[in-house]
Amino acid sequence: MISVELTFEAKDDLFDAVDYYEDKERRLRDEVATILNTVASAPYLWSERSAGYRRVNCPVFPYYITYVIRDGIIVVVAIAASRRKPGYWHGRLDLKK
Repeated sequence: MISVELTFEAKDDLFDAVDYYEDKERRLRDEVATILNTVASAPYLWSERSAGYRRVNCPVFPYYITYVIRDGIIVVVAIAASRRKPGYWHGRLDLKK
């Protein structure tokens, strides 16, 4: 299994999402954890997009997880709401390659 790291911005995304949904639905945190475990086990399962990132949609919540693979480590760039500010995280892709 490959290591998974979240950028500071991705952690903030996750905390914001959990804060929003925690009162309504406690499963978001579990869903994100399950997806991250699946990504760690099979990081190449999702196609690389033209900008060099991969994206996994959350099946229950309107969020997706964006990640890149750098030096054998999965770096989560964003945990983004699919309906809020599309592409706001694109500037985060300027990671050292």
